[in-house]
Amino acid sequence: MPTGNHDGFAMRGILRTRWFFPSFCLALGAACAGAMWHGGHDGDALAAAALFALIASVFAFGGRSETVRQIRGDGADERWRSIDLAATALSGMAIIVLVIGACLWEWAHGRSGSPYSQLGTIGGLAYIAALLVLRRRG
Repeated sequence: MPTGNHDGFAMRGILRTRWFFPSFCLALGAACAGAMWHGGHDGDALAAAALFALIASVFAFGGRSETVRQIRGDGADERWRSIDLAATALSGMAIIVLVIGACLWEWAHGRSGSPYSQLGTIGGLAYIAALLVLRRRG
């Protein structure tokens, strides 16, 4: 969906505004705190809300740091996008290794492997779907 912005994705433009990431941190903190509060963990809920508010403030007001600006996504150039893509791939590989290892651990101890087998299946199918979509687009 070309839209005329620098990389051709309207969604990427929304995700790369200066205020998106701090807002996302606050929303995620509210969701985590709400779930903890509902589950009867009031103290943990307050701690989670405070932690996410602190993280959001670092990303909102830490604009002088190149690392904060890169994580936040504003001012991204080709070099930053390349670093972001490599970091995302490395993070994904860490999660894949963890999910596979946890599933094998569960199986070795006579358990079903749940929820790790489901997570691995979803990840594998998402990867195949992404390959098909990106190959078609490229």
